[in-house]
Amino acid sequence: MMFKRPKSAFSNQRGFTLVELLMVIAI
Repeated sequence: MMFKRPKSAFSNQRGFTLVELLMVIAI
């Protein structure tokens, strides 16, 4: 989405989830 991070296992498993959660909490 907004954060175009490399398609890595970490990003796919925890990166995106963490980013989404952080964004939701920040907003």
